[in-house]
Amino acid sequence: MTHVEEELRSQPECWTRAATEAPGYGGVLPYPGERVAVVGCGTSYYMAQAAAALREGAGRGETDAFPASEFPHHRAYDHVVALTRSGTTTEVLALLERLSGTTRTTALTADPDTPVTTVADHVVVLDYADERSVVQTRFATTALTVLRAHFGLHTDAAVADCRTALTADLPEGLVECAQFTFLGSGWTVGLANEAALKMREASLSWTEAYPAMEYRHGPISIATGSTATWMFGEAPPDLAEQVRDTGARWVAGSLDPLAELVRAQRLAVAVAAARGLDPDRPRHLTRSVVLTS
Repeated sequence: MTHVEEELRSQPECWTRAATEAPGYGGVLPYPGERVAVVGCGTSYYMAQAAAALREGAGRGETDAFPASEFPHHRAYDHVVALTRSGTTTEVLALLERLSGTTRTTALTADPDTPVTTVADHVVVLDYADERSVVQTRFATTALTVLRAHFGLHTDAAVADCRTALTADLPEGLVECAQFTFLGSGWTVGLANEAALKMREASLSWTEAYPAMEYRHGPISIATGSTATWMFGEAPPDLAEQVRDTGARWVAGSLDPLAELVRAQRLAVAVAAARGLDPDRPRHLTRSVVLTS
């Protein structure tokens, strides 16, 4: 079993612990009414997208998401939350250092002994969700679960659905598809983006992601009999039928959307195995991006 397989299978336990401990982070995570930005790089940025949409949708205050390298310094925020598994990502550290003394910051990280702990005002350490694989799975979903619970949006049903996602068979023929498209709406757009990234990283697949309503505005033109289109959350009316009319395979998201992401993680590993690839060591990637200049 690869590291990523072992790590993704531990997510129900990680989510349960995260939800249990989330009330203890009330003093360091954003307060209701604060204007908040959530930042990250790669997977963490897509989790930031989901978290921002969840918080604002729950009426807790205006919330934006940015790649750390694209943070708009001309805007004023009360609180910036950074997601960084390694705590060493260059862009995240540079941003937090620049915000020091002017904007309250909190970092969610997996390693308590990394530089981010010295540049953020507050730190939430999720060391039990750290990973050996380059490909992120459980840290990303556990960090989002902490935030989801903090916003009052986590349920035990999400954990139950995660267990289902780990045990139920993947749809027949999905591994053999040549192209994968993931769709979302609202907070699940970030999850769709992350699912596509997992497929690219682990299996070198041709993969795309879109807001569901945007799919019909051009991208559906690539759909063929070898395409799979996977919806995170409830699909817009008639979209499933329109996708099937192209000959493409439609995958409905029947589980909690975060659990659907776990299913997509499993698909990425399965496609990698079918292609003789090692999902623990994606091509051209390292566990953390540390720039030297």
